[in-house]
Amino acid sequence: MIKTPPSSSPPPLHTLLLLTIPFLVISQPTNPDQTTLLRLKLAFSDPPALSHWASSANSTAHCSWPEITCSGNSVTGLTLSNINITTQIPPLICNLNNLTLLDLSYNYIPGPFPTVLYNCTHLQYIDISQNYFVGFIPDDIDRLPPVLSYLNLGYNNFTGNVPPAITGLRQLSQLYLEHNLFNGSFPAELGNLTNLEVLQVGFNEFSPPATIPPSFTQLKKLTQLSMPAANLIGGISEDLANLAGMEFLDLSENGLTGNIPSGLLLLKNLTEVYLYKNYLVGDIPQSIEALNLIVIDLSENNLTGKIPDGFGNLTRLSRLSLFFNQLSGEIPVGMGKLPSLTDIRLFNNNLSGELPLDFGRFSMLESFQVSSNGFVGALPEDLCAKGVLLGVVAFDNKLTGGLPKSLGNCSSLLVVRVERNRLSGELPDGLWTTLNLTQLTISDNAFVGQLPSEIGANLSLVEIGNNNFSGGIPVGMSSWTNLGVFKASNNFFSGAIPQELTQLSFLNILLLDGNQLSGHLPSDIISWTSLTSLNLSRNQLTGQIPSGIGLLPGLTYLDLSENEFSGQIPPEIGLRRPTSLNLSSNSLTGRIPVELENPVFDRSFLNNPGLCAYNAFPGVSVCRSQSRGTAKVSPEFVIIVSTIAVVAFLMAVLFSLYVLRSHRRRKLGLHLSWKLTSFQRLNFTESTILKSLTENNVIGTGGSGKVYRIPVKGEFVAVKKIWNNKKLDQNLEREFLAEIQILSTIRHANIVKLMCCISSDNSKLLVYQYLENRSLDRWLQGKKRPSNLSASVHHFVLDWPKRLHIAVGAARGLCYMHHDTSPPIIHRDVKSSNILLDSEFNAKIADFGLARVLVKNGEPTTVSCVAGSFGYIAPEYATTTKVNEKIDVYSFGVVLLELVTGREAGEGDEHTSLAEWAWRHVQDGNPVVDALDEEIKEPCYMHEMSSVFKLGIICTGTLPSTRPSMKEVLQVLLRCSHPLSSGEKNVGSEVDSLPLLKNSKHERASENDNGDLVSIV
Repeated sequence: MIKTPPSSSPPPLHTLLLLTIPFLVISQPTNPDQTTLLRLKLAFSDPPALSHWASSANSTAHCSWPEITCSGNSVTGLTLSNINITTQIPPLICNLNNLTLLDLSYNYIPGPFPTVLYNCTHLQYIDISQNYFVGFIPDDIDRLPPVLSYLNLGYNNFTGNVPPAITGLRQLSQLYLEHNLFNGSFPAELGNLTNLEVLQVGFNEFSPPATIPPSFTQLKKLTQLSMPAANLIGGISEDLANLAGMEFLDLSENGLTGNIPSGLLLLKNLTEVYLYKNYLVGDIPQSIEALNLIVIDLSENNLTGKIPDGFGNLTRLSRLSLFFNQLSGEIPVGMGKLPSLTDIRLFNNNLSGELPLDFGRFSMLESFQVSSNGFVGALPEDLCAKGVLLGVVAFDNKLTGGLPKSLGNCSSLLVVRVERNRLSGELPDGLWTTLNLTQLTISDNAFVGQLPSEIGANLSLVEIGNNNFSGGIPVGMSSWTNLGVFKASNNFFSGAIPQELTQLSFLNILLLDGNQLSGHLPSDIISWTSLTSLNLSRNQLTGQIPSGIGLLPGLTYLDLSENEFSGQIPPEIGLRRPTSLNLSSNSLTGRIPVELENPVFDRSFLNNPGLCAYNAFPGVSVCRSQSRGTAKVSPEFVIIVSTIAVVAFLMAVLFSLYVLRSHRRRKLGLHLSWKLTSFQRLNFTESTILKSLTENNVIGTGGSGKVYRIPVKGEFVAVKKIWNNKKLDQNLEREFLAEIQILSTIRHANIVKLMCCISSDNSKLLVYQYLENRSLDRWLQGKKRPSNLSASVHHFVLDWPKRLHIAVGAARGLCYMHHDTSPPIIHRDVKSSNILLDSEFNAKIADFGLARVLVKNGEPTTVSCVAGSFGYIAPEYATTTKVNEKIDVYSFGVVLLELVTGREAGEGDEHTSLAEWAWRHVQDGNPVVDALDEEIKEPCYMHEMSSVFKLGIICTGTLPSTRPSMKEVLQVLLRCSHPLSSGEKNVGSEVDSLPLLKNSKHERASENDNGDLVSIV
């Protein structure tokens, strides 16, 4: 098709001649719908996915395009899902007069709700989910075609209320509103949509919290009701159990109270029930006729009573989750024979009796979790009879007997946790060498046997303490190459510690205390570069303490007490100064290293008669060299020297007071004229802030000034001071103006709140809300944790649920900046030190001094210089200074890698950054699990941590085009936060569908607060 200029002047002569030449003119479409489609393609910026849309003289050619459905020659269906549309929906789309189906999901369509669709009068199906729509749903949404039966607005950024007018669409049978930002009211009138079969409104934050409207009982055709995390309160109406057609019910993660409706499990069509994370009480209904149930998840409530016997008749039941309740009694015997059962989670209840012995015999059992109950008797022998079992988690019971022999040849097995029971005997043959086993925790039982020379290649955590194992530490233990944690305290191991043990470079924790080990410690232990905790106390070890112990870079806990060590304490230990040190009850001699003469170590050297210290130390004598050779000094000389010193001191004090007084006002700027610009109501004045700008209140410094923590009427604010030179540098001035421009206009829960700015001719102050837990980097790197935290908090390790919560919050803030502001905002300096945490560890993006407002969405802006921090800077930014949102995605990917590995951004190895190290780790074929932070690596979090690690790698792709948008990143993290127990799609597959890791294998493990393996395939 030839496009003519949009002017009224005649076309040039040569153009007219061309138009008259037969066969040279490009064929014009003869069908108006085909014309509209081609115009629509141009309006959508001609996406490559539609390159096959071409003009044709064939009036039905467009009906062969895969995105088009026709009736006759007229277009009735338009499916343009996931083709990278980045422009708004044009009005011409309604020129397709017979259009009944429109699918624009999984694109990047911006802007408000597309009211242009009001003119598409025959639409019956609209799917605009997974886009960038923002703003309110219009109050006149009932102007959509009255024949509309399917409406999907999910996974956008709509805010405000769900308007009651939506109930004017009386033919609606499916309505999807989940995963938006609705923060207004929830309309009870939805119950008037009597044709509704599917209703999903979950993962919103309605305010005030809504209840399940009584009118919902009118939805007689309803088959799916999904309202997870929708900020609901109140009880579940008994009348809800009258909806006979109900197949799927999800009311999880709300504030629901009261009992489960007694008739709920009488709904014969019911297949899935999710009521987890509520406040439900009472018994589980005992009458059960819903024999088609596949999933029951009632976990994390306050349910009491017994597991209904009727559960033993649910032959289609695949997953049962009842953990974190107060259930009692025995497990119905029939449950062990259920043929479809793959996953059972009953941990943290008050259940008792013997476990049904048929578990695993009749079904493809994958996950068996019954920890923290009162079960007695033996574990079922056939747990891995079908060869697909991934985890046995049965700790904290009263179980007896041995481990099931079927575990010995269970190649699928990942985790065994049976600690704190009364189990005994030897471990099944083959268990140690099971190929995929990663964790073996069997401590606090009565197991016997010896350590093997070889173990499975993936075994990284072994806890066998407080058992009856014996024999020596095998030389072949050097082959345990992936071992990170070995806890074998209080057994009967004997003999020497072999040199080969020191070859385990990934070893993080080694506990061999309370055994019968003897001989010298290996002298060459420099390979223990990852070791943080070493406990060899209560053995019979002799000889000198190797100096290499003090050279281990990560060692923080060392206990060598109650042995027979002799000689001096290596000075290297004094230089290392571990957090916890115990060398008591040995035969050590000589002087304690002066660095260890600290009250922190006052119990570290008891019962070593040969030790001495320069200063008085509990249980240690004073070294004689302290008093040797002391010269006598006359009293008169002492008096003269003391008098001179006192006079000099007083003169210095008076002079200092004079200088301080004369300069204090200048230093604080009290002599200047200050201007306060507030962005909200304040309870302080500029003088309150200025007089508190003292060194005692400094909590941090940055490239452009200091940060102060200042008390204001019982609370605190944070003040960022941008220099006070006589002439403010122009770059700093720009930073100040950028931060003011951005922070004064944006409002978001995950972006730090700017309260006001205070400025003078040569000084700039920004006053923010104060966040108690300061910056993320201080928590990831222990040495930087705020010193003003209590001792218990100071040693607190940021666990994975908190880290994931922080990642989600920070992603929300960046997603808002990139997709919900106009024009979009890029930060340019995303890093862990610029992610601040409040008292609940909610993340807030901070420090916009380097931020820039993009001139036009999607187009890069060139900046005059590269600013940022090493390890976080995207490759293209460092080489071209081209700026768009993808540089923030790169930096955020580095933050994700920090969260999941515990490493710093610049800490890959001696030649690379963290991002480069992570890429090489995967490309070399190394297991992802080896890269995860040992401090928090628990089996229950493995899948989530692995998925976030992969996501971090994808975000740090070399090419900006391969990186996901922040909205896509947020969606993956949200799915990690709401794992498969909530009925959502496998997050692993979502990560693997992104670039780099597409089609790769993945395992699945979800989380719970007890450290169990929750969901694994």
